[in-house]
Amino acid sequence: MKIRFLLPAAGVIFLAGCMVGPKYKQPAASVPPAYKELPETDQWKVAHPNAEALPSMWWEMFGDPQLNALAEQVKISNQNVKMAEARFRQARATVRFYRAAEFPTIAISPGVQALRYSPNQPYFPSSSSAINSTGNFFIPFDLSYEVDLWGRIRRTVAASREEAQASAGDLATMTLSMQAELVYDYYELRSADAQKRLLDDTVKAYVDMVDLTGALFNGGAAPEADVVQARTQLDTTRVQDTDIGVMRAQYEHAIAILIGKPPAEFAIAPRSQPFEPPAIPVGLPSQLLERRPDIAATERRVAEANEGIGIARAAYFPSLTIGGDVGLQSRHISNLFTWPSRVWAIGPQASEIIYDAGRRRAGVEQAQANYDATVATYRETTLEAFQQVEDNLAALRILAQEATQEEQAVKESQHNLRLFTDLYEGGVNPYLEVVTAQTTLLFNERNEIDILRRQMDASVLLIKALGGGWNASQLPPTSSLP
Repeated sequence: MKIRFLLPAAGVIFLAGCMVGPKYKQPAASVPPAYKELPETDQWKVAHPNAEALPSMWWEMFGDPQLNALAEQVKISNQNVKMAEARFRQARATVRFYRAAEFPTIAISPGVQALRYSPNQPYFPSSSSAINSTGNFFIPFDLSYEVDLWGRIRRTVAASREEAQASAGDLATMTLSMQAELVYDYYELRSADAQKRLLDDTVKAYVDMVDLTGALFNGGAAPEADVVQARTQLDTTRVQDTDIGVMRAQYEHAIAILIGKPPAEFAIAPRSQPFEPPAIPVGLPSQLLERRPDIAATERRVAEANEGIGIARAAYFPSLTIGGDVGLQSRHISNLFTWPSRVWAIGPQASEIIYDAGRRRAGVEQAQANYDATVATYRETTLEAFQQVEDNLAALRILAQEATQEEQAVKESQHNLRLFTDLYEGGVNPYLEVVTAQTTLLFNERNEIDILRRQMDASVLLIKALGGGWNASQLPPTSSLP
């Protein structure tokens, strides 16, 4: 007798362990053995797996205390980061929502009901003296539990956990993007400070040239045209000097927004301290898949889409629900809570769709297509990540050559200006050649600062492309999710 009772229960437990649908396997991605654009210099070396990777607070590599203080505020005060953090909390709550389906649902719905029957209803003679009204008091407890025969509920919970992990990757991606944007804007602002200092010094030098041409003109050694040219050169440079303020103000305002402050309440004092790009441990291409939070988030969504295929296939199989009702019912409240007033009913109910005009097949095809799309997105994200690394490695390699060439051009321009100035003061050459030498020198000096700015920008973008010190191990494990 006991054996006959236990066999159906064992069968239900066995079926509850079944899961339909494909087992997840991380899709392959095309990974090159080495970076094409990685320059082989003392500053740029491949970081092997046991080498020091990018630090989590990677902006400290730039050695600027003010930048460090600003970057740390992004994670706390940036509104985009707060939005991504709220999305992550929402995803965690969604896990708890779906996991509740693994347990029975118990509900209570007490009520009092009075019912009067119509004497004119069929089979109820109007002359009958039967009671045609009743009262009813009831306190029912309803129990419902769906047996997860084919893994639909378990796959739904697993999919929600994988989405929570993806949301954690989204949060890390947003945080990295906002921190990189701040560092990028910060060095754009400092580049503007460097341009401002250069133009201020140039204006002073041009004022001296106006004084020189004026003295030579007053002494009859130079024509008035030289004075006019000198003043024109001075006024043009003053315009450039003033115009730098527009760009600087815009980057200062952008930094204020990134740290969650109104621009009116934030300011960065001008500073002409020199800066240079840091040495960045690039690592191996195979490590990039573990270091990029956006790649990790995309891979988790591939796993989520794989669960969707199993959920869709489970619709082909019957569902089993165990329902039960227990409670108290009586026509009089005086004996409602007595033992004879108890009522109960319990039993399983199975259901299966016989015909749905291809709906379930379409659902499986839809889930498969969604999986294929997420795999393509994952691989495209990986390819774009390698492109971003290669782009910025190439930029830094080429800009390093440009910086060396531009440094030489500046030295030659300075020497050229001294020669033409001495020749002009000696009355040998016209002032036009001095103006040309001045223009060439200022162009080369400004270009030298601009090349350094582009080096800093490429350094920041390279760090961002490498994941900024993040690692896939920082994703919350599924065991830590509800």
